[in-house]
Amino acid sequence: MFAEPWQAQAFALAVRLSAQGCFSWHEWSNALGEELAAAAARGTPDDGSHYYEHWLAALEKLVAAKGISDPTSLARRKEEWEAAYRATPHGQPVELRTSRARSRSE
Repeated sequence: MFAEPWQAQAFALAVRLSAQGCFSWHEWSNALGEELAAAAARGTPDDGSHYYEHWLAALEKLVAAKGISDPTSLARRKEEWEAAYRATPHGQPVELRTSRARSRSE
């Protein structure tokens, strides 16, 4: 079902946020449907290889729309994640500092 661990994590995050009442599953399915339709309109192949990229894009948009996070914070966290995994030796777990830990140490 999942080709990469991040896909399972994105799936689980959407399920968890919905279960916690951050958005309804109906809202989620609408957001994903809109993202898939937008991808089709852009000409993205519908071969399933980009499904979880669309899943993640829909989740990010819904999280921003609901005020759970904002696009700037999401972009910053992505940059932090990329820096962390690039600095991590192959085969080692990636450790990403939390914002609180980072601000205390800076």
